[in-house]
Amino acid sequence: MDYKKTKAAPSTISRDLEVLTLETGNIYETVMLLAKRANQISSELKEELNQKLQEFASYTDNLEEIFENREQIEISKFYERLPKPTLIAFEELKEGEIYHRNPARENKQRI
Repeated sequence: MDYKKTKAAPSTISRDLEVLTLETGNIYETVMLLAKRANQISSELKEELNQKLQEFASYTDNLEEIFENREQIEISKFYERLPKPTLIAFEELKEGEIYHRNPARENKQRI
């Protein structure tokens, strides 16, 4: 998913608990769902950032290092301005883009 085009709020805002319980029926299950998705998003963003910064890796000292540092700083600032992974995960949940299932609940229904 392209997290750069997300509609998530860039800062934390108050949330309605009713919205959180719509998907699963349990606030705690929803919070765990959001936490797991936020960890996935965080890992993907970190990997992407590391790949971009790896392009600038230099093992020798040279005069171009100052220019390269400026580019690295701009890339880092861009990723810092993105909404936090928890906010992106909440936006995905609100839009119904997260697939989830609860095996324990499925087993109870089968019995």
